[in-house]
Amino acid sequence: MQRCTWAGTDPLYVAYHDTEWGVPERDSRALWEKLVLDGFQAGLSWITILKKRDNFRAAFDGFEPARVARWGEADIARCLADPGIVRHRGKIEATVKNARAWLALEEQGGFDKWLWAYVDGTPLQNHWRDESEVPAWTPLSAQVSKDLKRAGFGFCGPTIVYAFMQACGLVNDHVTTCPRHAACAALG
Repeated sequence: MQRCTWAGTDPLYVAYHDTEWGVPERDSRALWEKLVLDGFQAGLSWITILKKRDNFRAAFDGFEPARVARWGEADIARCLADPGIVRHRGKIEATVKNARAWLALEEQGGFDKWLWAYVDGTPLQNHWRDESEVPAWTPLSAQVSKDLKRAGFGFCGPTIVYAFMQACGLVNDHVTTCPRHAACAALG
């Protein structure tokens, strides 16, 4: 069996593929962090974000939504000056907006429960034989995107949301020739 080819040979990327991508994530705060990082990835490669993940965590107060939700212009300016992260005003401002939206969903029962309800609490199991079969987005990711925006989130279009759903294990898109396909299916 051969792992998904998108993981390449970079040890960091391989480790991410082999231990994290596609594993069902049910921690609400961790889900928020991953959604934010997927938003930052828009227009860039995931390895770029992965290599900067620790810098992002430091810049964004450990991805503690209650802290980030209180941010003002000085905090945004600090991030815009931080060469260790992607310095994009719209994405940084969306992170603050997303923290506030996340807090509102937490008060309504939890972001994790809200999100996992889209798949009835169980990861969708795809059976792609080749990576060329994997879609960039789906009708479900379009609906989740629409609902996230309605809830006050930003930088969460259908393609970003689908990448997020794959990363967090709401959908298992490891190809069937990858040993992680069966391993992630067993976790569902």
